[in-house]
Amino acid sequence: MRRKKMKRISPEEAQEMLRKEGVKISLGEAEEMLDFLRKLASIVVSNYLNHGKNS
Repeated sequence: MRRKKMKRISPEEAQEMLRKEGVKISLGEAEEMLDFLRKLASIVVSNYLNHGKNS
C-alpha cells in the first residue's frame, strides 16, 4: 500500500484558521496545540491498529 505524504499545518496556518473563527492565540500556543494534536492522533491510530490485532 502506498502512503501519501500529508502536508503539516504550520503554527502560522493554525493561528490564522483559528483567528478566522474568532479565536486569538499566540504562535507559541499554536505550536503547542499542534504538537498535542499530533501526539493525540498518533495514540488514537496506534490504539485502533492494536485493537484489531487483539480481537
